[in-house]
Amino acid sequence: MAHAFTPGLTVTRQTAYRARRMLPIPGDVLVKVGDRVDARDVVARTEMPGDVTPLNLAKLLSLPPGDVRECMLVGEGEPIEAGQPLARTKGIFGLFKTEFKSKVSGTVESISRVTGQVMIRGESIKVETRAYLAGEVAEVIPREGVVIDAVVSLVQGIFGIGGETFGPIRMACADHEQELTEDLIHRDMAGAVMIGAGRVTASAIRRAVQVGVAALVTGGIDDQDLRDFLGYDLGVAITGTENVGLTLVITEGFGDIAMAQRTFQLFASREGADASVNGATQIRAGVMRPEIVIPIVDGAAASDQPAKSAGGYLEIGTPVRVIRDPYFGLIGDVVALPTEPQVLESGSKARVLEVQFESGLKVTIPRANVELIEG
Repeated sequence: MAHAFTPGLTVTRQTAYRARRMLPIPGDVLVKVGDRVDARDVVARTEMPGDVTPLNLAKLLSLPPGDVRECMLVGEGEPIEAGQPLARTKGIFGLFKTEFKSKVSGTVESISRVTGQVMIRGESIKVETRAYLAGEVAEVIPREGVVIDAVVSLVQGIFGIGGETFGPIRMACADHEQELTEDLIHRDMAGAVMIGAGRVTASAIRRAVQVGVAALVTGGIDDQDLRDFLGYDLGVAITGTENVGLTLVITEGFGDIAMAQRTFQLFASREGADASVNGATQIRAGVMRPEIVIPIVDGAAASDQPAKSAGGYLEIGTPVRVIRDPYFGLIGDVVALPTEPQVLESGSKARVLEVQFESGLKVTIPRANVELIEG
């Protein structure tokens, strides 16, 4: 068989990238087709309705619901400030009046004669959508957002936390196997996308937060270190909304795992270039990978070598990562794709492939035990 299909991660020096940047609700698009944008540029803006605060004035003022409207000092559609009188009873013979002062600012949205309840709508919340990466506006979706095209270096990770962030690439480790410890993190890395190599410790992540690193990318992490840093166990859901002071992306997996040499070398070749990072991860239906996107300016990262594989197809020479023991985390090239299922040590039959690692060792393993490194 000449090729087979398997899922995988993308690690590529040069590829076309399309970012769809949308508003959560209709608003205003601020750019037009053909415009060049930077990662931090605001491309669309809208305002979301503020939160509603319900006030049961009938109960608060001890009034029949139908009398609340006559006691209001502020009408529907009018603004109200925190501490401003909202309603006042008529009292008895003009005396013993009861006044209620609003505890929130906003606009009086409704006054109910049936329940005596008043709704105050808080100030609108401004929402801005940024370009995320430097590129060209390829499409404008009126009142919704834009599509941005760019040529980039792209690295997808196994796992991440934290949302979108930006910064220049800075290398923290000397080689792809070096453990990322706190002594390698310096104050001049503030605002940078810091590239580690091997396993990162919890103390190193805390140091990165203290320094002000925008994003930290490295090969592996121990699940206990992640738990110690977060302060809780991370559930199996979508990550990316964590507010922990930085974005963290793990390129290889959990444990004492070094970053793949080709990934490390790619980052090293782009040191100093601006990168966009998103730690959002989803491992169930609708898989979402964390990513590091490094736009290419004036062909700065052009590669003379064509991609070995694309579209998830295994071929002879395709780089793969083993995702099961006893070779978990090792990277090699496919050297054979036998057409017939073979009997494994467990006694079961499975489709297999032969992989040659950088050390020269050749092994035969099930195809289900590898993932493709596209690039």
